[in-house]
Amino acid sequence: MRTHDHQPHQSNRSKWILIGFLAVAAYFLWSEHKAHLMAALPYLLFLACPLMHLFHHHGHGKHHGQPDQREANRRPGHAGEES
Repeated sequence: MRTHDHQPHQSNRSKWILIGFLAVAAYFLWSEHKAHLMAALPYLLFLACPLMHLFHHHGHGKHHGQPDQREANRRPGHAGEES
């Protein structure tokens, strides 16, 4: 005997109804607020620059006991060094 009586067809239909509702809501939000969003776009680009710098360069200078890459490149016989 099963204790769960919900049907998979019902949950699939509910999922599509939710997706449709969200698509309609996104369309109306975009169409009504497009001018505001486009006016803020240059500021968002300027804000993205320091944020990208912060998140993409978080590991520089913190090698925690690993040899410095510049010193490794200076060793004799390194592939990038001319003999």
